[in-house]
Amino acid sequence: MQRNQWKTASEQLLSHWRRSGITHVPTGKPESIPSATEWLELNENSVFEDNDGYANNNATNGGVANDNATNDGAANSDTSTAVVIPASVQTHSISPSPLTTQVARPVGAVSDFVQGNWNTPSLDFVARQAAFQELNEQVMACRKCEDIVCRRQRTVFGAGPTTARIVMFGEAPGADEDRTGEPFVGAAGQLLDKILIASSLKRDEVYIMNSLKCRPPNNRTPVDSEIDNCRPFFESQLETIQPDYIVCWGAIAVRAVLKSTESVGRLRGKFHSYRGAKVMVTYHPAYLLRNPDAKKLTWEDMKMLMREIGIKVPGSA
Repeated sequence: MQRNQWKTASEQLLSHWRRSGITHVPTGKPESIPSATEWLELNENSVFEDNDGYANNNATNGGVANDNATNDGAANSDTSTAVVIPASVQTHSISPSPLTTQVARPVGAVSDFVQGNWNTPSLDFVARQAAFQELNEQVMACRKCEDIVCRRQRTVFGAGPTTARIVMFGEAPGADEDRTGEPFVGAAGQLLDKILIASSLKRDEVYIMNSLKCRPPNNRTPVDSEIDNCRPFFESQLETIQPDYIVCWGAIAVRAVLKSTESVGRLRGKFHSYRGAKVMVTYHPAYLLRNPDAKKLTWEDMKMLMREIGIKVPGSA
């Protein structure tokens, strides 16, 4: 393993040790929560109403195209697509770390959920790092989407700990993400950060990724063939992390993870399943920037997730 890999591995390991003994995802700093919770009060003067820079963050997507759909078809949860785990990575059986340990769930907290299974044994920390490095190299070398690859600046693989209990799953990179190579760093990403803090979560404790690894031209909505081209990559990421929860932000994420064309409005409010994970569906932060009234619905979804994990909901008894 190269020196930079060991550096990353040691930093994450030290972070895990600091969290030793915690039985749920750690909360954000108390002093940061009051400012973050402004977004759920729907104040017209809130900083969340500022749309500057929004055009570069998938403004046209964010669940807008499909959120008003009235498709009555059942969600297709077929997950038979082969997952590509690099052959050079050996599997290991390990005891769960505090970050991945299951917690007791409240009775009746979950509806419409059928427990599934991951397709491969859990990897240890070093093996996950090696798997992600190899997979990222495959992503950077990919040339399948001819309309995209000739215009992209950088691929956007994902960010966060490979042992995260929660994966935040979005749509596609925008202009800021294309420039930096990091997911959710523009206006929508700033709103996501505030949503996480309001929900007593930290960005560096969740894994953040998108359906597509490259920015579609002019932030257009990804087409099915592009999602399918990226499917081996994001399914391999999910299989490597094996999270307890996946949050689908917007309709494109729903199409990628659940293979469903149902609207976000129909799917939100309950848990669905993807292999060994529970899936929550809510509106994309970019959609919330354009439709502030939907913030209260997303907050209800986040409270459902908090209760499920065992985090105290702000303002509850």
